[in-house]
Amino acid sequence: MATVGKVIKCKAAVAWEAGKPLVIEEVEVAPPQKMEVRIKILYTSLCHTDVYFWEAKSQDSVFPRILGHEAAGVVESVGEGVTEVAPGDHVLPVFTGECGDCAHCKSAESNMCSLLRINTERAVMINDQKSRFSINGKPVYHFLGTSTFSEYTVLHVGCLAKINPQAPLDKVCVLSCGISTGLGATLNVAKPFKGSSVAVFGLGAVGLGAAEGARLAGASRVIGVDLNPARFEEAKKFGVTEFVNPKDYNKPVQEVIAEMTDGGVDRSVECTGNINAMISAFECVHDGWGVAVLVGVPHKEAVFKTHPVNFLNERTLKGTFFGNYKPRSDLPSVVEMYMNKELEVDKFITHTVPFAEINKAFELMLKGEGLRCVIRME
Repeated sequence: MATVGKVIKCKAAVAWEAGKPLVIEEVEVAPPQKMEVRIKILYTSLCHTDVYFWEAKSQDSVFPRILGHEAAGVVESVGEGVTEVAPGDHVLPVFTGECGDCAHCKSAESNMCSLLRINTERAVMINDQKSRFSINGKPVYHFLGTSTFSEYTVLHVGCLAKINPQAPLDKVCVLSCGISTGLGATLNVAKPFKGSSVAVFGLGAVGLGAAEGARLAGASRVIGVDLNPARFEEAKKFGVTEFVNPKDYNKPVQEVIAEMTDGGVDRSVECTGNINAMISAFECVHDGWGVAVLVGVPHKEAVFKTHPVNFLNERTLKGTFFGNYKPRSDLPSVVEMYMNKELEVDKFITHTVPFAEINKAFELMLKGEGLRCVIRME
């Protein structure tokens, strides 16, 4: 290709400062270096994590920055040493990686790669600690090693999942973060058995991914817990059978669920990051066999408090990162679940906007409207 080894000029949505609308700019994207891949992004979607770091209210964020991490694209060129993908391959960029060499990658039980696991503070490439993006010679920083709000971006090869070229990229782009996180939390970690009861705390895109996992596993009761009753109708499409709004009761929600289920649910998945919801999710599972899985990211000062007897009574508490999926090894099979019509992805996509209107996607998320807004790059 004519662009191989050369700087590409393209459009990117740049966050210049916290909370201010993104600006579509012409950026220069350098060629990929050792173990790096440059890809053309065709579709990207907005995840709450992008908004969180764009707002930069409770953590440091680096600006100017190109946000974005849920996406799908095509490989344009590869750097030295890259053999896993080739130009023309269809790929999903992922905010965490799989180097294949560290202890985590070699363990069948972990997906937390020592080299490439999520690092919200790193704003440059690992290879040379520099950015591949610039405007007029000045660096524009990376985000989560992906920066998908750009027509072209550069990633470490370990942060790319090569997928079925027949898969529609405008749909499967949403599988590279939130939905897979919820889905895997249920299927890979909670592992509900056929006919079991599952409580899902938080009915956003991640929680509905968890509910979708419960539906696929054959759960007979899926109880959705959310403070926003407007989400209940939508959640029925994802297999949620009953709803509990904690605000409707004058006792802890775990007691409400225990009464509904004759002692507690078989499995629970917490997708809010609220510490009280985490405690409720653990305390609402049945003694003897109940398993609770924490997915949400809590406030850094949050402390989990429960009576140790809850553990002695044979309840299990687990955590998960990205649904225990190894990005390169496992994500292609999640795409195949969609291709085989097992996993229903289309219902997660509630809005679509052209790249020029990317700020509309932020407005929708800030208002809490819809689940996923897909941004068309072309």
